Amino acid sequence: MDPVSAHRGAILYFVTDPGDGDDPAAFVYHEDGLLVIDRGRVAAVGPAAALLPQLSPAIAPTGHADALIMPGFVDTHIHLPQTDMIASAGRDLLDWLARYTYPAERRFGDPVHARAVADFFIAELLASGTTTAQVLGSVHATSVEAVFAAAEALNLRLIAGKTLMDRNCPPDVRDTAARGEHETRALIERWHGRGRLRYAITPRFAATSTEAQLASAGRLAAEFPDVHVHSHLAENRAEIAWVRALFPWSRSYAEVYDRYGLLRPRAVYAHGIHLDDRDRRRLAECGTWIAHAPSSNLYLGSGLFDFAASDAAQLCYAISTDVGAGTSFSPLRTLGDAYKVAQLQGQRLSPLRAFYLATLAGARALHLDDRIGSFHVGAEADFIVLDLAATPLIARRCAQAATLSERLQILMTLGDDRCVRLTHVLGRPVGGTAHGAPS
Repeated sequence: MDPVSAHRGAILYFVTDPGDGDDPAAFVYHEDGLLVIDRGRVAAVGPAAALLPQLSPAIAPTGHADALIMPGFVDTHIHLPQTDMIASAGRDLLDWLARYTYPAERRFGDPVHARAVADFFIAELLASGTTTAQVLGSVHATSVEAVFAAAEALNLRLIAGKTLMDRNCPPDVRDTAARGEHETRALIERWHGRGRLRYAITPRFAATSTEAQLASAGRLAAEFPDVHVHSHLAENRAEIAWVRALFPWSRSYAEVYDRYGLLRPRAVYAHGIHLDDRDRRRLAECGTWIAHAPSSNLYLGSGLFDFAASDAAQLCYAISTDVGAGTSFSPLRTLGDAYKVAQLQGQRLSPLRAFYLATLAGARALHLDDRIGSFHVGAEADFIVLDLAATPLIARRCAQAATLSERLQILMTLGDDRCVRLTHVLGRPVGGTAHGAPS
């Protein structure tokens, strides 16, 4: 573990959801701040003028001019096997799955291919400022082994799971309920809680699992209550009609998961676009979160996530890139798309709330907010340095910005991975434009 270090610059982190009103009590901002790291954890944070006199003379703070120091981004939903098919055009979700996704995923039975993609995938996360991600593998256990091994090599906090599919998919990406349960159990026992790694029980979506497999997933969730649950929900109208036909006894798509005990704390479902108020309230009651994937929803034409209706039902949500239907690993670009999704519905996503969704909200969704997502003393020191002069246009606009909110709006509208000057994991630089590709 690295020794004590200190970083000086503008510092921002959240303590709760700022909401539409940008509650000033929801975030902490130091125009000239100091972040002190001791053995990979936050030892102190506050105004530089107050903390510098307390710092040992042997510690020379690293200065970050024209930059913003923040907790690392948390990506609550992303697909490892879709790395090599990003920017593939499909007519809609179901066409896109058949045309591109399943052919890409079948290659992950090869452990050499899986590890090569996993190494690239982790490097892209870090280059984009993502220090924690919840990842879907393929149906092959080798996909999860590969991404866990790649994350472990860098001591990265990661949640991942082997996809469960036992029907309505090609034979070479299909398992059985029994084999899926056996492999999932073995992966939980091998990886869950190992270092900074955690496991997610991962049915792809209700349409590709039989009732026997969903029941199996529910049994595993009950047996391992601190394991995560990760899937998709109400993304596309054709998908919803398909689920209704496959489960005629169910009132709604969400009720299918509910029947099998898969709505609960530590459960995160991507999309949640086409939900009714009853389902939103039920998800909220269960402590289940939605991973909002604006770039993916726009790219596939799936629909627009309703922020206002979710807030009214007290349904919590965080941000996800959803690569590869999502068109970038960059949470900054994803936040820009989330802003546009809100605008299209006459709703508002403020810059402060957007950055909350990409940091502390993601940590809360994954039940990791006691460890990551903010700079409380004792938190794991996963943080990023965002460059406010990454491009001439960003520099010019930020020079004219009068408020923090304006600078954040510029970052999430014009920013991408070029804005990530440094990415730190447990206080150690591992990515960003000032570091180079992770080793």
